[in-house]
Amino acid sequence: MNRLLSKCPVCEGEMFVTRLYCPQCDTSVEGHFSPSANPLSPLTSEQVKFVMTFIRCEGRFNRMEEELGLSYPTLRNRLYDIIRALGFEPGKDETIRLTNEERMQILDELARGVISAEDAERRLLGKKDESEDK
Repeated sequence: MNRLLSKCPVCEGEMFVTRLYCPQCDTSVEGHFSPSANPLSPLTSEQVKFVMTFIRCEGRFNRMEEELGLSYPTLRNRLYDIIRALGFEPGKDETIRLTNEERMQILDELARGVISAEDAERRLLGKKDESEDK
């Protein structure tokens, strides 16, 4: 599968598709369509094939190991490369899981005025306190 160019090979400017054509019914649609609207456009054809295999195997690396003949660490590294190519950082979006008791404690502290609404929201969403980073 050939990749749709999203950047001009000469000046690095954003490329636009201006015409779509259906050879079956001879219909054309003209306009300005951005290839960057496709969330997979940053991926190479090999990475797209990996994503399709990942989906077909329902995200089960044990099935992918058999199908692709690759080890778990290799599959994980390829997945991490794809995650980075899409602009994310592997593991960065992991949130802290709160128990019901912890949630109730946060809401109780909010009700008693011990913490602000912003602090309660941040803690309920599992985000770290900015002062913990310092």
